[in-house]
Amino acid sequence: MKRLFLIPAVGVAALLLGAIAASPARSATPADLLQQWRAEASAVPFSAARGRQLFESRVTDWSCSTCHTSDPRAGGRHTVTGKPIEPLAPAANPARFTDEATVAKWMRRNCKDVLQRECTPLEKGDVLTWLLTLKPGVQP
Repeated sequence: MKRLFLIPAVGVAALLLGAIAASPARSATPADLLQQWRAEASAVPFSAARGRQLFESRVTDWSCSTCHTSDPRAGGRHTVTGKPIEPLAPAANPARFTDEATVAKWMRRNCKDVLQRECTPLEKGDVLTWLLTLKPGVQP
């Protein structure tokens, strides 16, 4: 009798896990991400100046600008693989910062590459705040 109940329960669990895995990525806007990071950060307001400084700073041989270029409105190239990278600034690439899972993945990887640790919510908010100040055709 127990086996009869176990099989349907396992089947239902598999269906639920499959539905979760197949669900589309959660879309967002840069403003949504800033709001989320603001809730996670301290009471310190985000700063475009700190964001630019973090983007250009080097803890290792790399900075964000190593791959994303000193003008994040331009396309870049991964320094090791040579893979092209679309512009980072939303003004040049409106698709940037519109998928929470993608943003989380690349923020985690890139911060670990550049800073040797994950970025704090304040640092993420600072960088995005700076990127949002960049307008098409105007040098940063």
